[in-house]
Amino acid sequence: MNHDARTNATPALRIIPREQHVISRKNISKAALRVLYRLNEAGYQAYLVGGAVRDLLLGGHPKDFDVATNATPDEVKKLFRNSRLIGRRFRLAHVVYGPEIIEVATFRGTGEEEGEGDRHIVDGRIVRDNVWGTIEEDALRRDFRVNALYYDISDFSVRDYVGGMQDVENRVLHLIGDPATRYREDPVRMLRAVRLAAKLDFRIDTAAAAPFAELGPLLADAAPARLFDESLKLFLAGHGLKSFRMLEQTGLLKFMFPATARALKRGDEALRALIEQGLANTDARVAEGKSVTPAFLFAVLLWGEVRDLAHTWMTKDVEPVTAWERAATHVIAEQCQRVAIPRRFTLTMEEIWGLQPRFEQVQRKRVFRLMAHPRFRAAFDFLLLRAAESPAIRQLGEWWDHAQQLPPETLAAALAGSASGGGASEASAMPKPRKRRKRKAASKSGGKSDQA
Repeated sequence: MNHDARTNATPALRIIPREQHVISRKNISKAALRVLYRLNEAGYQAYLVGGAVRDLLLGGHPKDFDVATNATPDEVKKLFRNSRLIGRRFRLAHVVYGPEIIEVATFRGTGEEEGEGDRHIVDGRIVRDNVWGTIEEDALRRDFRVNALYYDISDFSVRDYVGGMQDVENRVLHLIGDPATRYREDPVRMLRAVRLAAKLDFRIDTAAAAPFAELGPLLADAAPARLFDESLKLFLAGHGLKSFRMLEQTGLLKFMFPATARALKRGDEALRALIEQGLANTDARVAEGKSVTPAFLFAVLLWGEVRDLAHTWMTKDVEPVTAWERAATHVIAEQCQRVAIPRRFTLTMEEIWGLQPRFEQVQRKRVFRLMAHPRFRAAFDFLLLRAAESPAIRQLGEWWDHAQQLPPETLAAALAGSASGGGASEASAMPKPRKRRKRKAASKSGGKSDQA
């Protein structure tokens, strides 16, 4: 591949000395520093690179630290006994320190397609690429300018070859090289642009976003398992709502979640409210350090199509249980052609959807049977998200919320005479749960607070 066609850029080094940037070694993991120092002491170039440098410059706390060097993977392996070589498309080394893994990659070159090295390109996509080069070439090979910044352990400076520091300051994402060419090499870069813009609160440069409409269909050729991983990064990393809105604004949503895009196109504002609230709740849980599950997220995203399809079949005299099962199976099968959702999650999704009609059945036995279901809590949380669908759904959510607060014997007594099923309107007939009295603050003499 021609050098200029690939990069459309000429490296121009700008060195930012230690006193002019905010990166401090105290914010770099000890494992990463050990790798950097050992490479440097062995006579190799060693740099912290990519997202870690970008995030440190923005005042963040990176979870992963990647290292770039002129040492080959075999040389890294000899230097670190606690390392292993991985990858075929991109061969690199993982240096292991307890639970932490430092990824060490050799500078990649921009040589000709027919030149030396192990590079294989099919229909514009790089399927194998192990051509080593210089740090200047390595910078041009990276995707976005903000990810092509290098922290030099030898003098603690930041090296910028492509204008990444300016993009950090201006909070914008520029792609390195010709956008159409880079997206054809790897269509998932379009999703990466959206994810980074949402995570960093950056805007995507106009030229970088322009090919989305034309090249978005290339995402259909990406491995569904890889798109599942990208979905988790988009929606379960604490910036899911922003990612969703940006996917929709850029037109990429329909290539990832066609059923979701179709349902939203019908103008269902209640569905939009459900999806956005579900994503906002997930973001809040991530911020609080609580667990999140992909099953609930995908159940939220695909609900509109499942619901509408089930209702369509029920109007054709299909039994409700069968209609819901068919709808779930159909929508999941279509979605898994794009995003390979593992079976352990699709089973939970089906249960969450299938339990929704059962909330309308408030006879005594059915209420207690539903409360004992292992997916009851997830299904109930989903019911609360549906409150915007109608006043009846909102009242139903309030009924079940109230029912859970009652002692079992009190709830059983309230439902005892309702064998015919009076519906959510029976909530007014049930006794209100007793309010708990607030505990007095612990005394200084020896009491312990709840936070102890």
